[in-house]
Amino acid sequence: MPLTDIAIRNAKPREKAYKLGDALGLFLLVKPTGGKLWRVKYRIHGKEKALAVGTYPTVGLAEARRRRDNARQLVSDGRDPSIEKRREKMRAELATATTFTAIAEEYCAKRKRDGVKAWAPATANRSEYLLSLLRGSIGTMPIGDIEPIDVLTAVRRIEKKGQLESARRTLQLAGAVFRYAVATARISSDPTRDLRGALTTPTVTHYGAIIEPERVGELLRAINGYEGQPLTKLAMLLAPHVFVRPGELRHADWSEFDFDSALWRIPAAKTKMRKDHMVPLSRQSLAILKDANALTGPTGFVFPSIRSRRRPMSDNTINAGLRRLGYASDEMTAHGFRAMASTLLNESGKWHPDAIERALAHGDSDRIRAAYHRGAHWKERVEMAQWWSDYLDEMRGEGAPKSAFKRQ
Repeated sequence: MPLTDIAIRNAKPREKAYKLGDALGLFLLVKPTGGKLWRVKYRIHGKEKALAVGTYPTVGLAEARRRRDNARQLVSDGRDPSIEKRREKMRAELATATTFTAIAEEYCAKRKRDGVKAWAPATANRSEYLLSLLRGSIGTMPIGDIEPIDVLTAVRRIEKKGQLESARRTLQLAGAVFRYAVATARISSDPTRDLRGALTTPTVTHYGAIIEPERVGELLRAINGYEGQPLTKLAMLLAPHVFVRPGELRHADWSEFDFDSALWRIPAAKTKMRKDHMVPLSRQSLAILKDANALTGPTGFVFPSIRSRRRPMSDNTINAGLRRLGYASDEMTAHGFRAMASTLLNESGKWHPDAIERALAHGDSDRIRAAYHRGAHWKERVEMAQWWSDYLDEMRGEGAPKSAFKRQ
């Protein structure tokens, strides 16, 4: 006799599990714990088997019968419902493992350990953040199901917020993830390849930088009078002397400094070009570092966060210090100390352009040439580092010395 909803609801647990039969192999297994499980009995290839098709009341009687009928159809087609169920589970797990977000995380993990091409920590953090903006749109979709319109709609949400550069960069990163998926045989083509030109091109803005000697002197005097956090002041004092990238300064560790040799060795993992960068230290730089060492040495970050010495100074700390001194973002930034040094060192006419480029840690695509210049210009770089610090001291006085620009 077929089951009814009333009979199922009234079925009480017993000391041992028992069955309530319906029809065509469907039955309800009532467990001693009170659980009620749907099963379908079937025979295939001469063997009798039972297929789990759900739990009551999540799966009601009508739905259990529909699943039973599907299982019977599979048997009629010569397929084992239990095997098909396992395959469906594996397909679902594979689909989850091949969502855009899953592939993006795999791609980012690869890029962070990609040898000499590995992302710097700051690049990795920025890239992971931008890709996370796609989680609410295409993130949960199987990567093979994503079409160009899906990606375009997702990045235009970012664009509509006025974040034009973020939208552009997110589209680029999404394309890199899709190309990685192509390379690893998850999809056959990159759906972003035809989206070039679809987004509004952001206006290129350069880092604010002061490059006029008189104004450089004003800035240096302002930094000298800074009354905020001592470490922030020390970081701002050191930045113009060493003119490294802001992230390299923030992540500087005491283990990288050799005071006896007046040398700062920035390991490849922290540099944009993924190569070790040697920074000769002037007497002024060493004096500032020794003041910092009294506060944060002898181990760990030179400029740690005020909240935890296990983390570096925030990437906005120096910029915030400059704002406190009255300099707007289009006037001066932490990155602007590099433009300042590059401009004034080149204008001085005293130093070989390659020595300046090497000091700025700009890349050289020719490895042989790069190796030659690293050695050939080291002595000049040491001399240039001291000259530059001396010149900063002069500019900090009551006006820029014109003799500094006398060409040799």
